[in-house]
Amino acid sequence: MDIFSKIAAGEIPSYKCAENEEFYAFLDINPVAKGHTLVIPRREVDYIFDMDDDEIGRYQQFAKRVAVAIKKAFPCKKVAQVVLGLEVPHAHIHLIPMNSEADVDFRKEKLQLSQEEMQQIANKIFAAFTELR
Repeated sequence: MDIFSKIAAGEIPSYKCAENEEFYAFLDINPVAKGHTLVIPRREVDYIFDMDDDEIGRYQQFAKRVAVAIKKAFPCKKVAQVVLGLEVPHAHIHLIPMNSEADVDFRKEKLQLSQEEMQQIANKIFAAFTELR
């Protein structure tokens, strides 16, 4: 079981932002912006394009709902969707609130947020996600 699967299963603590039976969203622990969230399938799959069409469609629909919740919790021009990452062999989408393209620069210094601040951010996104139902 990879680290993201362990996070989705609750074996490793995370700052949960949203979930359903197939997908899980949680805060990135090295965020480039407040509200930077990762969206993963609970099923272990390394590459997003290895998912079948129906599953990737549901994945994108879930990610869209999370993005709407992020934008509600952290007003911004758009929520960027970025698919990258070779460090963890588990498909994941980065959702990042942005007001300019510079907000999505992964080379810049990451934010240093306290556990309390991370929990407040996650709670805010989770509440906004829950309201969307």
